[in-house]
Amino acid sequence: MLAAYAGLTLDVAAFSAEIVRGGILSVAPGQTEAAQALGLGRGRIFRRIVLPQAMPAIVPASGNLLIGMLKATSIVSVIAVQDLLYSAQLIYNQNFLIIPLLMVATLWYIVLTTLLSIGQYFVERHYARGSNRRTRQGFWRILRSNAPLLRGNGQELAGLS
Repeated sequence: MLAAYAGLTLDVAAFSAEIVRGGILSVAPGQTEAAQALGLGRGRIFRRIVLPQAMPAIVPASGNLLIGMLKATSIVSVIAVQDLLYSAQLIYNQNFLIIPLLMVATLWYIVLTTLLSIGQYFVERHYARGSNRRTRQGFWRILRSNAPLLRGNGQELAGLS
C-alpha cells in the first residue's frame, strides 16, 4: 500500500507542480506591478490578483490529471494492492467469470470518470465567469453534442452499418 501511495504521489506531484507553475506564469507581469503600485503585500497580491487569474489555466489540466490518476490506480493491482481491479481479479479467480467481472470494473471506472468530468465542467464554468471562453451552451446540450447515443435521432449510428 505504501509503494502504491508513493508511486502515484511522485507521479502526480511533478505534473501538478508544472501545471500550477504554468498557470501562474500565464498571468501578465503587469498585473503584479499594478497591485504593487497600489501598495498591496506579496501574499495578498498572490491570493487576490494572481491566483484568480491563473485558475482558468490551472483547473482544466488539474481535472484531467485527477481523472488520469483515477485511471492509473488500476496499475497498483499489479503489486497486489486492494483496488477495484484487484478486487475483480480476486472474485473471478474464485468463480471464473472473467469477462463479466472485468465489464463491471470497467463500468465502475466509467461512472467514476464521468462524475469527475461533470465536477470538472462545473469548476471550469465557475472560474470562466466573465471571460469570453465560456459558451452559452448548457451542460445537457454539451453532453448531448458529445455523446452520440444521447442525441436521440439515430442518424449518427446509421452511417456505421
